[in-house]
Amino acid sequence: MSGTTTAGNRRTAGVPRQWRGTEASGGANRWVVLLVLCVSLLLVAVDATVLHVAVPAVTEDLRPGGIELLWIVDVYPLVCASLLILFGTLGDRVGRRRVLLLGYALFGAASAIAAFAPNPQILIVARALLGVGGAMIMPATLSILRQVFPDRRERALAIGVWSAVAAVGAAVGPLLGGFLVENFWWGSVFLVNLPLMIVALPVGRWLLPESTGDKNGPWDVLGAVMAACGLFCVVLGVKRVGSGAGPLDAVTAAPVLVGAVLLVLFVRRQRRRTHPLVDLKLFARPAFSISVGCIVLALLALVGLELIAAQYLQLVLGLTPLETGLRLLPLTFAAMAAGLVGSRMLQWLGPRAMVAVGFALTALAVLSLTAMGQSDRPAVLVGGFIVLGFGLETTLFSAYESMLNEASSGSAGGAAAIGETSYQLGAGIGIALLGSVMNAAYKPGVSSVPGVPASASSDASQSLGAAYKVSDRLGGHAGEALRSASRAAFVHGLHVTLAVSAGLLLLGALAALRLPKVMECAADDEESGQGASDQQGSAEQGPVDQRGAADQQGPTDQQGTADQQGTADQQGTDAPDAPARLDRATVAAES
Repeated sequence: MSGTTTAGNRRTAGVPRQWRGTEASGGANRWVVLLVLCVSLLLVAVDATVLHVAVPAVTEDLRPGGIELLWIVDVYPLVCASLLILFGTLGDRVGRRRVLLLGYALFGAASAIAAFAPNPQILIVARALLGVGGAMIMPATLSILRQVFPDRRERALAIGVWSAVAAVGAAVGPLLGGFLVENFWWGSVFLVNLPLMIVALPVGRWLLPESTGDKNGPWDVLGAVMAACGLFCVVLGVKRVGSGAGPLDAVTAAPVLVGAVLLVLFVRRQRRRTHPLVDLKLFARPAFSISVGCIVLALLALVGLELIAAQYLQLVLGLTPLETGLRLLPLTFAAMAAGLVGSRMLQWLGPRAMVAVGFALTALAVLSLTAMGQSDRPAVLVGGFIVLGFGLETTLFSAYESMLNEASSGSAGGAAAIGETSYQLGAGIGIALLGSVMNAAYKPGVSSVPGVPASASSDASQSLGAAYKVSDRLGGHAGEALRSASRAAFVHGLHVTLAVSAGLLLLGALAALRLPKVMECAADDEESGQGASDQQGSAEQGPVDQRGAADQQGPTDQQGTADQQGTADQQGTDAPDAPARLDRATVAAES
């Protein structure tokens, strides 16, 4: 019996910590894992928007220049978007939990540096480090979720909760930032991260499972650097266009051109490698490529529109920032509801109808908002935002679920990184595209206002906020005429932008018709093979352990293992979890 006990202890040491002491079915621990992952995502989502309302306080305290202020705001999403593929694929190689925990530590340290930054340069560096930490956290949360929820039905529910938390984070950021700045100082918008990170590190190390993908061949360091630099250049150019720079401007066009060349070289390199950094064969699967395209289209059509809507609420209707945030809350609540009920809807409708209906609902909501004019219509706004939030979250949830389902558990980190990168690129391109449409429709309305000098009209054509400043400077009848004309021009530009956005959304609905009609829940051969590979890796205990296990394996134990394997094979989508079940069965048999 002593030999049996020793073997059992050795075997227990190989079982992942979060599975020890649980039932064969895994118990409810995966839902606790989901909770930890959602807290991680919430922090990253909040930090992307929490600084926006603190910019005036930062400007007054640190006195940054115009370029420095731009970098303070933009460096976080810029660095984060650039490094998603690098850290997503690195997690597949060295361990997703390991990368996530390192992201926690870096995010907490960078938050402390940012909170007490004495000058703009230190704040920019701290925000860049926050972007690195965010890039480590975001794909890891989705890839770990892919691992701990092998059953597609449960995974769909988990992704719904995950996406609802992301929607909450984006909406809570400005509200939380406004509260903290009003009651404390601007550094508190960063300092609030520390307590959560201090708790998340030990809890994550104890509860989260460790997993890796295929470790065959060396990790492509050069390819990872090429992808990061290429994405950095492309996102930088897109952000410059979104901030008003001309697309043909040398400082804008050069980074985009360099980035495009690097990304093309990256793709060629991955196709030639035996063990690529990113499995580009995923894009040959229509469900994967169409899902990624739908994510880009959804964000492209709506993120720029959201910024324009915020300007409309504040500059045209005269609402305060807090009132603006409250007006946008129905959109957030509707998105949360869509995420929570999305799993059942997906099983009922299937991916094709789900994404297409989501796009159609969103387009309908966008068109309904064309009823907005220069006077406040709260009922129209609330109704439109509710339908818009529900439709958008339905689209994004279904696209993410379909995309992640096409990737094996071994390549989940790379697939999650591709999804998050498409999200970031869609958002950046959407701001640039819809911002350009808005400016093109707005400028003619203020170019020739009677009684207003040409120089004043030129200044007023930059934005509605600039037009208000010019009108205040002019005063009198001319100033009042310019203010009225700029408001009317802005509303006209908003209507044109809404129409363009609706067209993009309908294009997404057409693209979604190529998605699978039915939600298939059976495990594919590739995933079963990956589960077998993981089983073999976790069972390697060296020659002595293997020999000892073989000596102790009797006919009854062999039959029990065979029965367990048969159960795992029958459960289909649970195949990736089969190694853990075998481990637990062996522990029980050997004890």
